[in-house]
Amino acid sequence: MPTLKETKGRIGSVRSTLKITSAMKLVASAKLRKAQLAIEAMRPYEREMQGILAALGIPGGAGNDASGTGNDAVMPDTDRASSRPRAIVAVSSNSALCGSFNASVIAKVRSVRLPGDIVYSLGRKMADAMRRDGFPSPEDYSAMSERPAYGPASEMVEHLIQEQEKGRICGVLLVYNHFISTAHQEPVVEWLLSPETPGQAGNDAVVVPDAGPDMPAPGRASQEEDTIFEPGRKELLKVLVPKTVKLKLYAALLDSAASEHSARTVAMQTATDNAENLLDELTLQYNKGRQQKITAEILDLAGGQSEK
Repeated sequence: MPTLKETKGRIGSVRSTLKITSAMKLVASAKLRKAQLAIEAMRPYEREMQGILAALGIPGGAGNDASGTGNDAVMPDTDRASSRPRAIVAVSSNSALCGSFNASVIAKVRSVRLPGDIVYSLGRKMADAMRRDGFPSPEDYSAMSERPAYGPASEMVEHLIQEQEKGRICGVLLVYNHFISTAHQEPVVEWLLSPETPGQAGNDAVVVPDAGPDMPAPGRASQEEDTIFEPGRKELLKVLVPKTVKLKLYAALLDSAASEHSARTVAMQTATDNAENLLDELTLQYNKGRQQKITAEILDLAGGQSEK
């Protein structure tokens, strides 16, 4: 049975923790709102870009969906025979106290990772986990996770495109937490740069050749058939596809940031609720112990008077 002094000390400790969790919840809520506004401001531009690419013959944009739980979902048969590794861009947070946010995306990377893959860890938690697994990140990209910005994302995509054009990698996977709602974030896997087919390199793997004069481009809607492209479809694709890939990585960083702040908000709310419940229990325990002590002292006084 703890003494009154020990119980009072625990009450003070829980109150201090309660103040911290409440403050962290407010900060995470404010950051979540900013991240949501950033995503909402970017989506119109992204939709217009996808519409242009659809008119140019790429309905799904520059990358292909690679969502799935196993390696087969993200590794076509053409990759199995390739001696070149894939690159994996994995996004996590730099700090903890955000529930299962980091654990879920780390587990997703481990489920699709293959021996020889190069993992670009965007976030200290991912970098630490991959380093322990023997997949150290080529560079420190923790700042990209903490402060998402288009500039660093653009530079990283340009580097990855160069690596693919030089034949050092055969494709780039993107793994991050997708923000669905405040209480739900889901790790997803997508192709950032599609795997190359034999005889192709770099952007040629995703560029659709110009259609003939009597043949409409694949995926082009009927109302787009009379559209005139200047300087031409192939030239436009060489410019727009890298821009779309850069935008996709930047959108993933914003999405991951919103997921992180959302997970931290929920985790700190849960911690705050638990601290309040524990504080109520400790206060009740302290009051009971104090009442018992007072009652015992009164009984001692009453017993002493009766003996006299």
